Amino acid sequence: MASVPQNPALPLFYRDLIPLNSQQHANWKTRATDKATWLAGINSVPLTVEEFPQAQRNFPIIFTAGENPIPLVLMGMNEGANVFVEDDGSVNTPVYIPAYVRRYPFMLAKLRPDSDELSLCVDPTSDLVGELDEGEALFTEDGQATETTTNMLKFCENFEIAGTKTAQFMAELQKHKLLMDGELNIEVGQDQPYNYRGFQMVDETKLREVRGDVLRTWNQNGMLALIYAHLFSLELVRDIFGRQATQGKVPNLGPAPAIADVNA
Repeated sequence: MASVPQNPALPLFYRDLIPLNSQQHANWKTRATDKATWLAGINSVPLTVEEFPQAQRNFPIIFTAGENPIPLVLMGMNEGANVFVEDDGSVNTPVYIPAYVRRYPFMLAKLRPDSDELSLCVDPTSDLVGELDEGEALFTEDGQATETTTNMLKFCENFEIAGTKTAQFMAELQKHKLLMDGELNIEVGQDQPYNYRGFQMVDETKLREVRGDVLRTWNQNGMLALIYAHLFSLELVRDIFGRQATQGKVPNLGPAPAIADVNA
């Protein structure tokens, strides 16, 4: 049995956060990498609704449990298992990488709890930023943000906008009481089914009972397509579990088993 892990105190991936400024970080650079070491061993990642069409091709999309659910993609069926990313951070299969992953080590954050103003911050523990020998400078000699910093700021701003749209989508699901506790059961040979719990999913029975005028609105604004992207993506659980079993990352399974079926 597996379940969605609890959220840490800091946002996922981040071990520290400090605001960027041209005085303290005048000589800082950021470098590109083809290895997402921060993603290794992470089995679920936040997702925005704008990413549902791309993400549903590769990952099951689920929602966290609790009063304020958010969408997640499953990259593994157990905490500590990511079937797409090796221990060194290299991606072993061409898949869509969520924006939440791509913005690291940067993000927008509030500097004061009494203000809604967001500032561009960075995780100083990351080896992708700092006084590096190689990379793109974050500030010019006269203390202005470089194009690299401006582009990252825009990316983070767009992520926040997408986050607002995601919150509106989730609020609509909750308004119509469409979320239910989820459970995915995977038949593994003749053994007891492997169960994945601790998340939420759309209740298809309740979805069929939604009034026609509401469904018409959802069809026009694109929400209905997003709901079905989520529902269809759940079929990929079998593929994720199969990859994990082949990689020997499923606890107490031994050699890779024959996988019979999956039921949501």
